[in-house]
Parts: sequence; structure tokens; C-alpha cells
Amino acid sequence: MNLSDRGELTGFLRKHGLKADKSLGQHFLCAPNVVLAIVSAAEPFESCLEIGPGPGILTSFLATKAEHMVAIEFDERMIPLLADSAPSCRVIHGDALKVDLSEVLGAMPEPRALVSNMPYYITGPLLEKFSQVRSQLNCLVLMMQKEVGTKILAEPGNRERGSLSVNLQAEFKVERVINVPGGCFMPPPKVDSIVLKLTPRNDVFPDKFGKVVRASFRQPRKTLLNNLVATFRQDREAMLQVLMQNGLIETARAFELQESQWIDLSTSMMKLGWV
Repeated sequence: MNLSDRGELTGFLRKHGLKADKSLGQHFLCAPNVVLAIVSAAEPFESCLEIGPGPGILTSFLATKAEHMVAIEFDERMIPLLADSAPSCRVIHGDALKVDLSEVLGAMPEPRALVSNMPYYITGPLLEKFSQVRSQLNCLVLMMQKEVGTKILAEPGNRERGSLSVNLQAEFKVERVINVPGGCFMPPPKVDSIVLKLTPRNDVFPDKFGKVVRASFRQPRKTLLNNLVATFRQDREAMLQVLMQNGLIETARAFELQESQWIDLSTSMMKLGWV
């Protein structure tokens, strides 16, 4: 069974009397090259956790590589399909945002991979949830809306860079795997997608690093100085002095900063008790 083939997928869904539910953000991947790229990016792994497997298009391929395959699926209609397409996979029926991922991963042997074709409407909450269990993972291979993926990949100096870029890049080494046009799905979404590979980093960052970063991008059109003054309600001249002590000019904007500058800035603000 090769569910990445559009014809076989159509027949499989017809056999089970199912169609994609757009209200759940379901768009079934039917592109063999994309499936191969995702599986290859996730390797090597002893066990794999898939979030939102749907009918099992990726699951059927991942399960052949994994000694231990687990999938969390919200749509109860998909449970019988997964039993058919990936019988060796243990399926947990539930909401991935509510399931204790740490507990699930803790019962799985290492190295562990997490794979997900994330529904667009919960991409942000899922990324936050995945970040919380990154210490239990060797890699994550995630498909998301291309616009979001482009922001995550954005380097310092790129105006697409935002707090999501800085914070995720602090937690993971982020790499582009493959671009995925809307035509690779059934039914096709109105936007293109991208697959990213996230490899957890072990670097230690200041406790308030993320809070300072988020505050700095609070209003992207404003300068770094204006955002920090507005958020932390400190004297403008005092805040400017802190920026200058860290090699930053008055007109600096958040998207321009290097990671080392974020570390120095958040460390300085913590020492002053401003954050």
C-alpha cells in the first residue's frame, strides 16, 4: 500500500467512506517525493511519534523504519484507517494539545523523532508544546504553512525575522527540508507549505531571554528602544544606556540583532531587575 500515490489514496478513502474534514484543517499529502524527504530527514530513529497522522500516509512509511511507532489523532474517524494502513502503530485518540507528550515520549526508546503535518490553525500552540519536550527528542520534522516556516528560518537582518524566529532558533538548529506546493495535497489548500527539520540545541540561555525577545518585537515597526521602554516601563535614557553598553544604537530594530546580542541584552536587563 502506497498512500502517497494519489490514486491509491483516493481508493483507500473511498473504501472507508471518508473525505477530508476542512474544519479540522485536513489536507492529505499525496506526493511521494515529499513523503520520502520527510522520512529521510527524520532518520535515524528507534521510535517515532506522529502528531495528526490522518489516514496514515506518512505513518505507513515511518512505521517501516521504527521499532516503536506512536500516533496521536484527534479525528475518531481515522482510527480504523490507521489500523489498516499502519497496523504496527499504537494510536492514541486525543487532542495533541492536551495529551501529555512527555509521558508518551518517556515510554519510547531513543533516539526519538517527532513528525507532524501540522494543521495551520494550531501551528503556534503545537510549536510551543513541542518546544516543551525538546529534551526528549533527537529531531522534529514539521510541515507548516510556508509563510510561517519562512519566518522561522529568517536570519538576523531579514525583516521577516520575529520573536518566533529568535526563540525557536535558540532552542533548535532549524533547516529547510523541502517546499511543498498546494497541489501536493488532496484537497489542495490555498497556501503553500514547507517542511522544516528542528534539531534540539543544548545551549544555555538567560532565564528571561524569551521574555525580552517577545517584548522587543511587540510592535515590529517601532525601534528596539521604544518597544523595551513601553513594555518594561523604564526610563528612556536609562534603557538607552543599557543598549549602548551592549553595542546597540538608538535606532536599532529587533530583527537586526544577532543571537549573542540578545543574550547580552537580556543578561544586562536581568542584572538590573528590569525583567
